[in-house]
Amino acid sequence: MKFTFSPFRALSLTDLYSILQLREQVFILEQTCLYNDLDGKDNRAYHAFLKENDTIVAYARFFPKGAFYEDYTSIGRVLVHPSYRNKGLAHRLIQEVLKKIEIDFEKAPIKISAQTYLKAYYEQYGFKKISAEYLEDDIPHILMIKV
Repeated sequence: MKFTFSPFRALSLTDLYSILQLREQVFILEQTCLYNDLDGKDNRAYHAFLKENDTIVAYARFFPKGAFYEDYTSIGRVLVHPSYRNKGLAHRLIQEVLKKIEIDFEKAPIKISAQTYLKAYYEQYGFKKISAEYLEDDIPHILMIKV
């Protein structure tokens, strides 16, 4: 399995299609959440994914400072393919993305909108809760930052 980091413009059409298909599978169908996944922000994001053969098995997008939140870098759309869960891939993905942000964005602070049930997961990586719980697309979320 190999990690790929890519700006939007460098994604192959095949990888882009696979990413969008997987995001739909996890966030819209599995979580039964009707929301606008094609939010117009992918073109400002870097895309991190892990592939096994031709299957994307883990994915996240991340943004430089100012591209999503004015004073922060950001990570979002973090997921693992349903057939590849419970193998430590989410941890590997977050570790790789955090390293990439540290190298490319000079340790800029990171702000995320996390599903509330993942609070303890993100705390493992130094994120701190900074907001009350709120609904985003009818799913409980909290804002978290890592400095």
